[in-house]
Amino acid sequence: MIGQDPVVTDPELYSVLFENDRVRVLQYRDHPGDRTHPHRHPDSVMVTLSTFQRRVSSGDRRADIELPAAHARWLGAQEHTGENIGTTDTHAVFIELKEPSPVPPVTAPLGPTLR
Repeated sequence: MIGQDPVVTDPELYSVLFENDRVRVLQYRDHPGDRTHPHRHPDSVMVTLSTFQRRVSSGDRRADIELPAAHARWLGAQEHTGENIGTTDTHAVFIELKEPSPVPPVTAPLGPTLR
């Protein structure tokens, strides 16, 4: 399943809010303990609407992340699984860019970054 669209792999967690030929906007919601299946994100901007903790994994790489509400972060193109490892629900919006990424997904940082 790696490389698949998160709306296909986890339709109970991801939904499309808006789409045109340049961007797609996804909403993501989960509860503590929820996990995603392997999926792929293109270069995106993630806007956190709640404070949450996640574990993002790809192959032998893993990152535990705590994100505050009301922040925007860059998410370089990547394939991963995610797990809510905190005590709060996750609510976030992803603005996915449809143009190709200049950085190969393997070398991009895992999870969201400030740049």
